[in-house]
Amino acid sequence: MTDTLRPVETAVLDAAPTATGSPKTLKRSIGVVGGTLLTLSCVTPASTLFVVIPDLFGSLGTATALTIAIGSLLCIAVAFCYSELGTLIPSAGGEYAMVSTMAGRLAGWLVFVMSLLVVMIVPPVIAIGTADYLAPVVHLDPAMTGAGVMLLATLAGLLDLRANAWITGIFLVLEVVAAGVVALLGFTHSHRGLGSLTSMQVAGTGGHTDAVTAMLVISGLAIALFATQGFSTAVYLSEELENPRRNVARTVLATLAISTVVILVPVVAITMGASDIQELTGGDISSMVTAWSNSAVGTFVSLCVALAIINAGIVMVIQNSRVLFASARDKAWPEPVNNGLSRLGRFGSPWVATLLVGVPGAALCFVNLDTLYGVTGVSVTAMYLLVAVAALLARRGHHKHTPAWRMPLWPAVPVLLIVVLAYVLTQQETEYLLWTGGITAVATLYWAFYLRPRRDTRWLVSIPEDTQA
Repeated sequence: MTDTLRPVETAVLDAAPTATGSPKTLKRSIGVVGGTLLTLSCVTPASTLFVVIPDLFGSLGTATALTIAIGSLLCIAVAFCYSELGTLIPSAGGEYAMVSTMAGRLAGWLVFVMSLLVVMIVPPVIAIGTADYLAPVVHLDPAMTGAGVMLLATLAGLLDLRANAWITGIFLVLEVVAAGVVALLGFTHSHRGLGSLTSMQVAGTGGHTDAVTAMLVISGLAIALFATQGFSTAVYLSEELENPRRNVARTVLATLAISTVVILVPVVAITMGASDIQELTGGDISSMVTAWSNSAVGTFVSLCVALAIINAGIVMVIQNSRVLFASARDKAWPEPVNNGLSRLGRFGSPWVATLLVGVPGAALCFVNLDTLYGVTGVSVTAMYLLVAVAALLARRGHHKHTPAWRMPLWPAVPVLLIVVLAYVLTQQETEYLLWTGGITAVATLYWAFYLRPRRDTRWLVSIPEDTQA
């Protein structure tokens, strides 16, 4: 294989060195609890429930819970792949470091672009929704409010990671409470039984009820995967987790389990508690909560969701800044850009990379982003597919003997995941596939004309030396 990376131990020597000859590394400051809090905050269950899930209710109706449940089962296989690769290749580069090492530099570069697309665009899209949930208290312009949330998240991202773990942990408790309130109210005001979860009905035109087809459920799996995809943040934090060989897998699997419960249980409750199919398909969860209780409870839930969105913004800025930092350390850009992005501030955070994530994110709040959920759904699915390919290759040669968490049922798990995800991709809307394909084509041109001709000095994916212990 002519374009895969050399063994991890020798790749370190080629990485962007500091004055002492070793690659720059981030400070290890968090354990499983802190990592799980940060990672759960990136999944941001409450903002997913209130911002993303209503779109699924609109297209899938009573089949929404079933779709999320299937997506969660697929995510178990994805989490196995992340856990093994994340402990084998513990780098702030996350997916791209894992895929580059196992499947080649071009595949790793394309994964980097996909991951950058997802975590660069999603925060401002979610941040714009803050104004809607502050409406019971104060009426604000959505774009201006979203920009303010992004700038606040940027300031928080400049702090020490341990401090951010506590901040996001407090916000996370509030959003889990809000999700619990919604679940309790939905179950206590049920209008239909558990059988409705498989009735596959959605509101049609003219007040009629239409059937949800199996193909529609499959097409919705990309968004369902996107709804729970934040568990991958654990691999981005692997350089800052204590004992990553053990704690990365624990953080990934714990986050997936908790986030699935926090998202799926309220979705089941909402499906059962909606007065009719039209109300369910409308997806106005705040109005349902107010109807089930009173305006005070509705206001409380709305404010908790607003805090959840702010929380998600903080964690996503932290996550994406680590990706940019790692790409600079791995020489993905011209040298002046690499030097700037790899600078660490007084709190140990990559401050230049943090600013380059947060400030453009604030500007994107003023752009029409209607199609980006579809694009990010395609990107997440394609990224998971490439991670599964890397997991299939993770036990070749010297990697077979490297200490790491090993998934059960290998290689059946990654093979099955590759087949399913490839099929899910074929069922996505052509517009979203074309957008993602166009971005991938531009990234490939950058690889062909800049990175590949400089293969000895550019895109040298490194694993920090101290993580090999």
